[in-house]
Amino acid sequence: MPRNQGRHRVTRRTKLATGAIALALAVGGLAVVTTAGDPGRAGADDTAGDPRYVDITTVAPNVDPVPPGADASTGTFTVDCGRNEEGHFNADNVIAQPGVANGAQHVHDYVGNLSTNSESTNESLAAAETTCANGDLSSYYWPVLRVNTEAGDGSGDGDRGNAGPGKRWRDEVRRNASLRSRALDRLRLPRVECPDVVTELPPVPDAAMGQVNRELASLDRQEAQADRRIEATRGEGGPDFVRNAVLGPLEARRAATIDRIRTILRRFGQRMEELRRLVPCAERDQDEGGIDNGGENSEGDGAPDGGQDGEFAEPQGENFELPGNEGEIQRAADVDITFRGSPAGPVSAMPRFLRVLTGQAKPTANGDALARPAFSCEGFTDRLIDRYPVCPEGSDVLRIHDFPSCWDGENIDSPNHRDHIVFPDEETGQCPDGFTAVPQLRITLSYDIPREVQEAGQYAIDSFPEENNNPASDHDDFANVMTQDIMNRVVNCINDGETCRE
Repeated sequence: MPRNQGRHRVTRRTKLATGAIALALAVGGLAVVTTAGDPGRAGADDTAGDPRYVDITTVAPNVDPVPPGADASTGTFTVDCGRNEEGHFNADNVIAQPGVANGAQHVHDYVGNLSTNSESTNESLAAAETTCANGDLSSYYWPVLRVNTEAGDGSGDGDRGNAGPGKRWRDEVRRNASLRSRALDRLRLPRVECPDVVTELPPVPDAAMGQVNRELASLDRQEAQADRRIEATRGEGGPDFVRNAVLGPLEARRAATIDRIRTILRRFGQRMEELRRLVPCAERDQDEGGIDNGGENSEGDGAPDGGQDGEFAEPQGENFELPGNEGEIQRAADVDITFRGSPAGPVSAMPRFLRVLTGQAKPTANGDALARPAFSCEGFTDRLIDRYPVCPEGSDVLRIHDFPSCWDGENIDSPNHRDHIVFPDEETGQCPDGFTAVPQLRITLSYDIPREVQEAGQYAIDSFPEENNNPASDHDDFANVMTQDIMNRVVNCINDGETCRE
């Protein structure tokens, strides 16, 4: 079983000195407590005189497991998406600042979808390549972590997982420009939109999984074929051409496929309600730009960020640096992407193109209620802090990002990117009324940072300028672009209590 897959909560006692968490919200069964006395630690001297760094061995354990109920979904599904060996970096955030080049004002580190940037669309993400071994096209991204030593020249020693500077950044700038252009081109193409079927499925018996997944894959292929048909016949026929020549035949095939799924499940004793309401498809509204993010460029609390429609500095030099975000980018030694269950019961499928955020990128500007302690050390995952840890020799620095996992059952995004998917209750793991438990994503990032660098306070994450590399501003983003058959495997693995890796 991968590291850090336990289901936890942490009770709250005092507010962290950095102001990172005025309120500890549940993280799919994980919440955080600070220690009594000095916030976030137990008597440690400030590292190098900087209170943002704390010796993890002086922090009291603060992670308390949420007891699983009788119906808990205890499986895990881990996706191998590498650790960004391809060097996919940019200062964009397609969820919070769509259409704004370099709008994040700090550099993000990506795995999964290789096309993600500010101009990405649902269509461009679905047509891209991926670093994930199982073909998962989802986009997973977080702020880079850098080492900046006084004597450092930015060249790096080449053997601690650095980003591979130099020509790579210039290539990435050109690649992002090309991807933006291609994304905008795709946005102008007519496309069909059909409801997900996987989100409506009951638990699929193991014996039926292969057959059901083949039918789900067929639904995805049918949409892709319809898209190609619309594109190839643009300009033909009258105003009803698309409805008669494309959508009509597509819906007939969908109806037959959905009926086959119902028949398969019935043979294995699983009843599925009539789902003809999922048959109708429509032509996408071409006035809809980028990823539909609810119409606001916000970073966590629903308030639009001032000036986010302006022009922002582009990262420069061998290490993609921005003012205040300088030093050598550290590639994670390990990236663990694991979806987990709920201590309260089974989980249901996520819809495709669901966007999910965790953490608060601007706790200073927007308040710290949404910030989540994310830092720990290998061997010390029974404690989480919102400061940079100093780990024992040989122990990796960890960033553990748990995502909300209670979906409203309708929306793939909301104006503040939060209201459509929330955290479960931190004591019981139950979702609020009207919300459904979906697989909870946990991303664990491990970094091999020299102990002397940690002690000197010479490593930090990128942040918005006003945060000054505040560790409490750590955050993570996820756009689900799994096919329906992959998502079905995730759900059934978790609900069956299995440990799956793809």
